[in-house]
Amino acid sequence: MKRFQLFINGDWRSAKSNETFESFNPYTGQPWALIPRCSTEDVNDAVAAARIALEQGEWGGLSATARGRLLTKLGDLIARDADKLAEIEVRDNGKLWAEMRLQVGYLPQWLYYFGGLADKIEGSVPPIEKPDNFAYTRREPVGVVAAITPWNSPLLTTMYKLAPALAAGCTMVLKPSEFTSASLLELMKLVEEAGFPKGVLNVVTGFGADVGEALVTHPDVNKIAFTGGENGGRLIARNAANDFKRLTLELGGKSAQIVFDDAKLDDAVKGAVSGIFAATGQTCIAGSRLMLHESIHDEFVEKFIELARTARMGDPMDTKTQIGPVTTRPQYERILEYIGIAKNEGAHCVLGGSAATRSECGEGWFIEPTIFTNVTNNMRIAREEVFGPVLSVMKFNDDEEAYGMANDTPFGLAAGVWTTSFARAFTASKRLRAGTVWVNTYRAVSYVTPFGGMKRSGIGRENGKEAIDEYLETKTVWISYAGSTDNPFVMR
Repeated sequence: MKRFQLFINGDWRSAKSNETFESFNPYTGQPWALIPRCSTEDVNDAVAAARIALEQGEWGGLSATARGRLLTKLGDLIARDADKLAEIEVRDNGKLWAEMRLQVGYLPQWLYYFGGLADKIEGSVPPIEKPDNFAYTRREPVGVVAAITPWNSPLLTTMYKLAPALAAGCTMVLKPSEFTSASLLELMKLVEEAGFPKGVLNVVTGFGADVGEALVTHPDVNKIAFTGGENGGRLIARNAANDFKRLTLELGGKSAQIVFDDAKLDDAVKGAVSGIFAATGQTCIAGSRLMLHESIHDEFVEKFIELARTARMGDPMDTKTQIGPVTTRPQYERILEYIGIAKNEGAHCVLGGSAATRSECGEGWFIEPTIFTNVTNNMRIAREEVFGPVLSVMKFNDDEEAYGMANDTPFGLAAGVWTTSFARAFTASKRLRAGTVWVNTYRAVSYVTPFGGMKRSGIGRENGKEAIDEYLETKTVWISYAGSTDNPFVMR
């Protein structure tokens, strides 16, 4: 098996304990790599390195333009090695090569964009009304950032955090999911080649109880950027509150796709399939609640099933494969449990509903694309995030009912709307309580557009110009040029 090492303070090393744990290939169900199992000692080393780099090392003395050039150089190196990084992602998390190669090839754009923003971070000169005084503001890095990322898109969710944080001048300790640590450790080789100063980027690997908690509660960590589940986000927020750390939380979703009776059905069917079965449904933005106008319900479901039946499952490295395995064994079991819950609740399973036993799936963790009709919005299958290829279909009879059903959820990450009416498109985009609303498309993301959720789907925004503000503090500076102070006991 391939053995990976930690990257702390610019050095490659084993965990202090010398312990490792196995990383599994979801397609074969077998371990393929050994990852260092870190402890609090390793976390302390990584945070100390990040703190020194911020306050005493070369990084803190670099100009903003020089920081931007380093980001751009890293982007060029990722573009050069995109095939290698994508292959590691596929082996570690089971997502399709066709998607991961495009995704990794897109990562440099984050570094180019935020690299360009690095020397455009500006303060201001407020027109104060007090005579004989001058005031201005400075934008300064928030400090040491702990970035904790999930297993479904390790490098992409890391880049959401890394690019704006480094552009702002922060230093970082990165903690990937214990299920998918390999690609981030491989990325650090390119960080080293790009010439980043020691301590700017550090990676610790391991489990939440051993590493995650130590990182979140560390007194020298100033901000936490987390992508993951609702329960993990809640625990992080509670721990972070003790030191009032800054937070960006991108959490779960239960996104609605609303198909109105005037929609182009064939396009909407493709969009709905993409929303729930692409990436095996393992995305926070999965369109897992499909809401159909009652007049088109039966025809739409028939078309949907017909297209979903054609989905090819199998080896994610095969470019013809359309649905790969579930990334982790625990998640595989969790999805099957939710399928059982839906059946017990009275939902009608019209496709799938079981583990996949096709020969092309081998020994991997595959689940058949699953569709439930006769779902009501109070069922667990409609309210809780399944994070798998499981769709809940519901009916509505007018626009108001559709908006009410879509918003009747504790989450608010994304939503989709399918209509040929501009009036409906604009109205729905306003009425839906979600951080992203797609109209006649789904799963489109960009480095220039803010991304994040409302309600239990999170705090803050990633991507776009707004993202860099999450990693900056604003300082106000007052300078008096008055000759004397009239009364020192009175506020000026």
